Amino acid sequence: MTSVEIPYSIAAALPSLTVLDITNEVAHAVAEDGGSGIAYVSPNGGRSLVRVAERESGFFSDVEGLLERLVPHDRETRVKLVTFLLGPRTEQVPYARGRLSLGRWQRILLVDLHEGRDFDWTLTLVG
Repeated sequence: MTSVEIPYSIAAALPSLTVLDITNEVAHAVAEDGGSGIAYVSPNGGRSLVRVAERESGFFSDVEGLLERLVPHDRETRVKLVTFLLGPRTEQVPYARGRLSLGRWQRILLVDLHEGRDFDWTLTLVG
């Protein structure tokens, strides 16, 4: 797992935010399977979610703008609302012949919104 650099403005708004890049681990498991199908990547923490996104600062700029416009300043309310706004917790990633079907710059990110959590996730391959 590799961590992702989070801009200070986002870290200040959500001090408990942690983002980990789990693409390589998922790709390794898919390569071992060698087949084709759908990889369901799910977080195990209650305030975590998985997203496929480009690993670049624009993603965090978008989250920052969302926070400024829509989310109250109370930290607990902010975490709950951000979790809701970011949508489903699980991502489905197609794969073919043992390779993830991601765009060139896309990565699988584990987003955790709660301090001190276990950064654990589950991978289910269907195919």
